[in-house]
Amino acid sequence: MNETILILDFGSQYTQLIARRVRELNVYCEIHPFNKIPEDLSQVKGVILSGSPFSVRDEKSPIPDLTNIRKKFPLLGVCYGAQFLAQSNGGEVLPSKIREYGRANLGFIDYDSLLMKGMSHNSQVWMSHGDTILNLPEDFNIITSTESVKVAGFKVDNEETYGIQFHPEVYHTSEGSMLLNNFVVNICRCSQNWTPDSFVETTVASLKEKLGNDKVVLGLSGGVDSSVAAILLHKAIGKNLYCIFVDNGLLRKNEFEDVLHSYKDLGLNVKGVDASDRFLNGLKGVEEPEAKRKVIGNTFIEVFDHEAHLIQDVKWLAQGTIYPDVIESISVKGPSATIKSHHNVGGLPDFMKLKVVEPLNTLFKDEVRLIGRTMEMPSFILDRHPFPGPGLGIRILGEVTRERVKILQEVDHIFIQGLRDDNLYNEVWQSLAVLLPVNSVGVMGDERTYENVVALRAVGSTDGMTADWSHLPYEFLAKVSNRIINQVKGVNRVVYDISSKPPSTIEWE
Repeated sequence: MNETILILDFGSQYTQLIARRVRELNVYCEIHPFNKIPEDLSQVKGVILSGSPFSVRDEKSPIPDLTNIRKKFPLLGVCYGAQFLAQSNGGEVLPSKIREYGRANLGFIDYDSLLMKGMSHNSQVWMSHGDTILNLPEDFNIITSTESVKVAGFKVDNEETYGIQFHPEVYHTSEGSMLLNNFVVNICRCSQNWTPDSFVETTVASLKEKLGNDKVVLGLSGGVDSSVAAILLHKAIGKNLYCIFVDNGLLRKNEFEDVLHSYKDLGLNVKGVDASDRFLNGLKGVEEPEAKRKVIGNTFIEVFDHEAHLIQDVKWLAQGTIYPDVIESISVKGPSATIKSHHNVGGLPDFMKLKVVEPLNTLFKDEVRLIGRTMEMPSFILDRHPFPGPGLGIRILGEVTRERVKILQEVDHIFIQGLRDDNLYNEVWQSLAVLLPVNSVGVMGDERTYENVVALRAVGSTDGMTADWSHLPYEFLAKVSNRIINQVKGVNRVVYDISSKPPSTIEWE
């Protein structure tokens, strides 16, 4: 078991970011809803209370039961967490006279405080709150202030309980990592031994014990998560891992052959299944995005189920589920409103009656890549841009036909290869091409054309939750546009998408 920092979530948009910053200190942490505190706290070294969209003055504000935490573990309240500690112990929290959002500077710092050790006078912090702690309880002492917020941080007498009004987890707080290090390492005394190497070692040992000689089936997608999960399982159970890689006819150009070959080079026991005709036939006449997703998802389940039943005595289904998926499913607010079905096909139906093993379900996306590098997996798999489970099916707006897939595959290939050739691929988090249900007038030679419009999109992000459009060089865009129009029959216009998420999404469907 790992030493753990427990993070109690009150619904803040920054909660996952707190976890990522703690993980960067090589310390394991888990996020739990404030009202679902684990019973077993034997591995917990400290607790962090997150921020919240609620005000502590709201009638229905979240109230955690800290009976088994307060005075038993070091405790750090962030924003709402700090206000809750103050108000629930007799302090006074009122609406701010001046709502403080954005950058501020620490004017006063108590350098005797372990939490503030090494912090610089005038250090920049990020505020995001509409309430202010006006008066502290008697045994609470101010450890830092800004010009407009007197109680920017406090400590409780005779216990390792702290509160801060700012957010140390965001990049705008210039010394936030130092503050979190002070709490996690100096105050909680975590040993910082949660590393990629240790994760691989303990996970492989755990998988060996859990799975024994059982057979496991895994659906590979060619993406980072399923590939890293496959290698971890392969290290644990070898040939008892049966991988299935389905060609749905909606992959990138030559991807089925290239990825299948690379998996076999990695020593995986993998079977390639060409089901492209089945998928494309199922998509005939289907134009609505959610309907397309359902056809693709259901067809995948049917194909995967058939192939899995050809393997005798399979006991387990392996999935590349990662930690953000787990957090989302048990969040304070419950699963988010459906903007669209998840890009990746979810769990298989009950009739498969398989137990599920998810070796990556404690990791964030960037950590999955680190684990892959530790296992010396090839960079062309680990650095691959995210690619949705429904593939090009949701990048072809309108009906998906074999001809339209072929056009988009060629466009996509020119765009992606261009990014690689110009050393821009790793500067971008995700890139894609979209075939629009629009024809435009053009002129080629002396002839008038009326052909397809394609959109190119490239974004920068860390986790896909938010994204900004990538400012690719004009020279590059001009070169790629020219190649696409000259080389792809059926396309006479290329546009570049400059929308950010939010309000747009990364994919068009």
